[in-house]
Amino acid sequence: MSMTSKSLKFFIGALAAAIFLAPAWQAGGQDRVAVMLQISGPIGPATRDYIRGGLEQAAERGASVVILEMDTPGGLDSSMRDIIKAILASPVPVVTYVSPQGSRAASAGTYILYASHVAAMAPATNLGAATPIPVGGTSPLPGGGKKEPAGDEDGDTDSDGDQPAKKSPAAAGPDAASAKAINDAVAYIRSLAERRGRNAEWAEKAVREAASLSAEKAAETGVVDLVANDVDDLLRKIDGRTVELAGEQATLSTQGLTLERIEPDWRTRFLATITNPTVAYLLLLIGIYGLLFEGYNPGAILPGVAGGICLLVAAYAFQILPVNYAGLALIALGIILMISEIFVPSFGALGIGGIIAFVAGSIILMDTDVPGFGVPVALITGIGLLGGGMVMAIVWLAVRARRRPVVSGIEEMLGAVGEAASDFSDSGHILVHGELWKAATTGPVRKGQKLRVKKIDGLLLTVEPLDQ
Repeated sequence: MSMTSKSLKFFIGALAAAIFLAPAWQAGGQDRVAVMLQISGPIGPATRDYIRGGLEQAAERGASVVILEMDTPGGLDSSMRDIIKAILASPVPVVTYVSPQGSRAASAGTYILYASHVAAMAPATNLGAATPIPVGGTSPLPGGGKKEPAGDEDGDTDSDGDQPAKKSPAAAGPDAASAKAINDAVAYIRSLAERRGRNAEWAEKAVREAASLSAEKAAETGVVDLVANDVDDLLRKIDGRTVELAGEQATLSTQGLTLERIEPDWRTRFLATITNPTVAYLLLLIGIYGLLFEGYNPGAILPGVAGGICLLVAAYAFQILPVNYAGLALIALGIILMISEIFVPSFGALGIGGIIAFVAGSIILMDTDVPGFGVPVALITGIGLLGGGMVMAIVWLAVRARRRPVVSGIEEMLGAVGEAASDFSDSGHILVHGELWKAATTGPVRKGQKLRVKKIDGLLLTVEPLDQ
């Protein structure tokens, strides 16, 4: 056998071994991971970017499953819908887990739970209260009324064992905008429930009546798939479960997975910080005050630079947040009026008007009632009191200055005491405040005699002896 034939057989054998052993080598050489993401607090633009980026990384990493640990009071509708779109399009199964114990998946969190491939909850957690709160600060109930407990006056739970539900908005009054928002939300959450095979009737109830459920009751009624004590228990219970993934059935294999937590990057953390309504509000105030101080003190530089940066960052945050621009304008007007009181004393008229405009604008600044997306009333009250104190101080200083005697100008010369520079009978010269003035008198004056100024006519002083 020639050397060429031996080489060819060796090459064919090596190729066959590589083909047959490749799957086993890949399985042993690549770790099987479960990617952990976390939603903690209100759902906003920063949370949306973090979840979408985490799902993309999980797909690139070849993760077996994504576990979305959630504890949220709700959030913005637009951010919630973007997260749900990312979950529905994810090539990696998403398991949403309401955890740790004592957590909740309220409002927007309920929708995300329904959209997930697997919905799980820890003991002593709850979900629900998914009635939409439209941007605009108005109540979702027709007629703008407040939600009232359903059932009897004692607040008994309903027949399903839910927490006291809320009266249906449809029964509260004919408000077309609220009805449209409610119906749209109902259709949306029902479509998610039907796609995942979960309790669609209770989903509608959570929207129309703001109903809530405990973890155990949610599992019993088919709202969620299971209750798990911790992540290890969760992975053990979902192992072998079949889910729909990209239109096909996929079986989860979660035994022995390595947990890999993806933390928010610096950009997401920065966005989360500046889109906090309290931080954005303070940045706005710093920006306006900085530019005003720079305008009144040209060349100071630092107030202008700091104010410009803060104002631009606040503008970016407000462009993302649901902001009422009338409230923004009132805040700016109020600050300008309070600053004007310093330079144009109006005995409080400008300052008090500025405080009223500032407080009113701060209250209506955030154009939504979504939990976590409002400026704290305590902060507004504190800044309002600080502004009021400043205005009162300015008024007090203005009144005190008005009562002081004149200490400069021609008016200050009236009544001043001088000394004759020489002897004279009708006119001569006197020294007043170290200055030599021409003076007229009705009687003879001796050198060194003390004289009082009675009248000023240009540069001529009319004087009289001090003893008169």
